[in-house]
Amino acid sequence: MTHMLNAAADRVKWTRSSAAKRAACLVAVAYALKTLYPIISKRLKQSGHRKRKEAAYPTAENREILHCTETTCKNSSPGVNADFFKQLLELRKILFPKLVTTETGWLCLHSVALISRTFLSIYVAGLDGKIVKSIVEKKPRTFIIKLLKWLMIAIPVTSVNSAIRYLECKLALAFRTRLVGHAYETCFTNQTSYKVINMDGRLANPDQSLTEDIMMFSPPNLCNPDLLTSYTLIQTATSRGASPIGPTLLAGLVVYATAKVLKACSPKFGKLVAEEAHRKGYLRYVHSRIIANVEEIAFYRGHKVEMKQLQKSYKALADQMNLILSKRLWYIMIEQFLMKYVWSSSGLIMVAVPIITATGFADGGGNDIYA
Repeated sequence: MTHMLNAAADRVKWTRSSAAKRAACLVAVAYALKTLYPIISKRLKQSGHRKRKEAAYPTAENREILHCTETTCKNSSPGVNADFFKQLLELRKILFPKLVTTETGWLCLHSVALISRTFLSIYVAGLDGKIVKSIVEKKPRTFIIKLLKWLMIAIPVTSVNSAIRYLECKLALAFRTRLVGHAYETCFTNQTSYKVINMDGRLANPDQSLTEDIMMFSPPNLCNPDLLTSYTLIQTATSRGASPIGPTLLAGLVVYATAKVLKACSPKFGKLVAEEAHRKGYLRYVHSRIIANVEEIAFYRGHKVEMKQLQKSYKALADQMNLILSKRLWYIMIEQFLMKYVWSSSGLIMVAVPIITATGFADGGGNDIYA
């Protein structure tokens, strides 16, 4: 190997170290090709197999189109439009049939808990600043007092956080109860269940829709009232003589740009999850069919056929879940980068601009930043 490197270096006028680096690069490239080529070829074969399988096994959307006529079936992409608000209004009538209900009470309690946690978070943030200020000023007595206050305020903070989680679960259970009751009432009125199972093929697995789909739809995701925190920051900046217009515009611009980028990069998770739910329902249907016809299967010795059917159904479900995981991998990378690092850098700019441009810190008021 040494003689080859010397000969190559003498012929092309390379130094020995340069020839060794180039040889190492060639070896690394050859090893990478040898390692990655089987993986890439396998992925390409799986992609071709998946396309052929989808052609033979149509998706839930295509199966729905097969059962619809041109006048009744409209393939419209989901969006915030008039149909969305109409469906939201119908859903509101189911979840809140009257103004004063149990669900309204749980929702009001949950909102109060969220607002309480916001005020507590603002107080804890101010207390953190005072603790840092006592450390910088080397006041151990003040530090101990503030630390004790910090530990005492942790008790109501943890209680409120636990209460928020409890109220979320109670609200989700109340919503699920309303939806299940409405679905049962609709299903067992005017022989609807018989028509769905025997005369209408648009809903292949009604038991899946009445159990898993409603359960996945029920949990509410309520955001924190961050307007109070924003108002506190704006009020503090204004009291220090800084203009909050620039940071506010920056925050709005960053949120708008993030929403646009995520919307452009987001895969169609709705259709993917709908197909996953359909395949879960079909797997459950295969199991229930085996249970219902266990005597005929044992009599005709059809165990192998049914096992192959189960394995095929489960493999279809596993392939769909792997597809969702692979698409979610890079999407979560983009989402985390934007929301964790881009938003954090924007937040630092939003905090730094009022402090730099404020007039209240000029005359020896710099230490009040911790207060």
